[in-house]
Amino acid sequence: MKIGILSDTHGLLRQEVVDRLAGVDAILHGGDINNAGIILTLRSIAPVHVVRGNNDKEWAEDIPLSLDFTLGGVRIFMTHKKKDLPADLNPFGLVVYGHSHRYEEERRGGTVLLNPGSCGPRRFNQAITMATADISGDGHISITRIDIEHQPPRRLRPGVDLKTQIEIIMKETQRGKATSP
Repeated sequence: MKIGILSDTHGLLRQEVVDRLAGVDAILHGGDINNAGIILTLRSIAPVHVVRGNNDKEWAEDIPLSLDFTLGGVRIFMTHKKKDLPADLNPFGLVVYGHSHRYEEERRGGTVLLNPGSCGPRRFNQAITMATADISGDGHISITRIDIEHQPPRRLRPGVDLKTQIEIIMKETQRGKATSP
């Protein structure tokens, strides 16, 4: 079973991310989605398991703060903030969280802890990342980190008024092609 794992899209689902999710059996999103359209797009690719992040407001009230479920014979726990993880992680094969925008992967005994980082708007100079997990028939979990290449923002075009340039950037952002500085 192949699982796509992402977090902190903050309203931007990049085409590169959608392309990397092609063929996965399930998608896990660690919160800070920022709009329901992203969940709908992800659901068109594969079944989605999602938790609410601290930036997911009224529209996301029905999304749980944490999840405990099984996929491919592996028990999985998800929450947005690492500080909200249960004290005992031993029952879980995979634990997914987000919030920090930094990729982290750690093995504690038989448990894999994973923050896939952020694949939404770039924050500071942090990498744009996500991950996939392959679960074998015996329950072994292999994680693959995926780095999305950062395209620096385009420079303003000489001779084009500011309003037109903003409209172009907004359209590119909606299509997942624009990047944040």
